Amino acid sequence: MQAVRPARWTDALSGLWRRLRPGLLVALPVVLGLAASGFAWAAWRAASADRDRVALEAGREVAVGPDAPPRLILAKARFFATRDRTEEAEALVEALERAGSLEAARGRYWLANARLRQAFARLARGDLDPAGPLVTLARADYRRALTAQPGFWDAKYNLDVASRLLRDFPEIERQGGDDLKAEPKKIWTEIPGQPRGAP
Repeated sequence: MQAVRPARWTDALSGLWRRLRPGLLVALPVVLGLAASGFAWAAWRAASADRDRVALEAGREVAVGPDAPPRLILAKARFFATRDRTEEAEALVEALERAGSLEAARGRYWLANARLRQAFARLARGDLDPAGPLVTLARADYRRALTAQPGFWDAKYNLDVASRLLRDFPEIERQGGDDLKAEPKKIWTEIPGQPRGAP
């Protein structure tokens, strides 16, 4: 009588391979075909986004959907910002911020530049009152850009320029009327040095 050899795990694996091999040989080309078509679609989408970005940088307006890549949305925001269409640029920058894109800081920078340009144009015409809020908005945008990217040197420089145009002054509390009431304690602490004179 012949002894029965105990089954080993290698025998189990070879049996499993014999059963699965025909199905795998059929499925493998299908899976590879789907992967290749996915990569081809991604490459086509990237090439299309690059073409649209180049067109925007050349000054031709191109429609950009909300599902576009962040670099294309940033290019559209820059297109709007350089043409003083700040409301449309603001909407695109906010979409980048909601998506958590790193491009949002660059979008805030372009938006702040547009507002600062508008302020300079008004200052050159002598319209001082409308220029103030534009400078304030530009500074807020530069600060938001720097919050997202603290090392953004261009935004730091432009924030300094905008800050020199319009200084931040503390609010003056008025009790009533046009007269300001002086408080001696506050006056002497804000003036550098000590008052001199005879005792």
